[in-house]
Amino acid sequence: MRVARPVVIDDSQREILTHWARSRTLSARQVERAKVVLLAAEGKSDLEIAAGLHISNKKAARWRQRFLRAGLPGLEKDASRPGRKPAIATALKLELIRKTTQASPVNATHWSTRTMAAEMGVSEATVRRIWRANGLKPHLVESLKVSNDKRFSEKLETIVGLYLNPPEHAIVLCVDEKSQIQALDRTQPGLPLKRGRGATMTHDYKRNGTATLFAALNTLDGSVIGICQERHRHQEWLKFLRVIDAVTPAGRELHLIADNYATHKHAKVQRWLKRHPRFHVYFTPTSASWLNMVERFFRDLTQKQLRRGVFRDVEELIMAIQDYIEKHNANPKPFIWTAKATDILEKVKRARKALDNARSV
Repeated sequence: MRVARPVVIDDSQREILTHWARSRTLSARQVERAKVVLLAAEGKSDLEIAAGLHISNKKAARWRQRFLRAGLPGLEKDASRPGRKPAIATALKLELIRKTTQASPVNATHWSTRTMAAEMGVSEATVRRIWRANGLKPHLVESLKVSNDKRFSEKLETIVGLYLNPPEHAIVLCVDEKSQIQALDRTQPGLPLKRGRGATMTHDYKRNGTATLFAALNTLDGSVIGICQERHRHQEWLKFLRVIDAVTPAGRELHLIADNYATHKHAKVQRWLKRHPRFHVYFTPTSASWLNMVERFFRDLTQKQLRRGVFRDVEELIMAIQDYIEKHNANPKPFIWTAKATDILEKVKRARKALDNARSV
């Protein structure tokens, strides 16, 4: 008959095990394990220990062996377990991810949980779980266009340098126009917000004309110079430059950041700038208008004032825009630029490499 291995403990181990066995704060499992080892040290068999503690023979034998193999630390926690065998094979998961990112269904532009489940022969819940674990969202699409400007790095470093380290005794202004702002009136009044239902607005509307906002964002304090005009030709741009010239301190240099819209580079505009040497204009790289911080102000204006607005004519639209700018300037807050030029360049390099790989496929 098989005989259990004897357990021998020294005085320090016995003291610790006795403390554990009498403890009222430790887990019941650890208390029980300490009692098993103490009884085994007294020379009792696994059958006697099991009968005395009202546990199974296997459990008594397990913790005897665990103590002989790992000592006191082996009693403090359970051994690691392999866990349940995955229901979905790793190869199937990898193939599902590959199809999600590199292929598309026959009759659609992107995968849904149903089409992918039917394609792979798994449940929709499995598809959702794998997509969520790998951060995949086929139903979403983001806009992206990588600049092909040959002087991209030079222009980027100049503009980011103006944001992070502006010249002393100078004003840095981000200038642009938000064109074709529509004065939209709804065909019916909307219903107000109430519990259990959001505010409502009709899907159709009446067009009552458009206006163009010319704005200059001061990167230092966040204040905005803005005027609304009917069109956005070089004549209106020149008028806006004259407004900037009039409302800014005469002795300060002005550094303007603008995009590559043809109006900004018109011959008459260039001649006017030569006659006003305190104006220094820097153009963002092509397809990189996101470098112009005034776009962030335009976004706030759209979300907070224009998107849900109801305007019965252009004058009402212009009044709403001017009112927003006045309230913004009453307590302006600058947008803080944090991205370094080197970090942006690395992202652009990765994007170009990805695009080149996509073209070669």
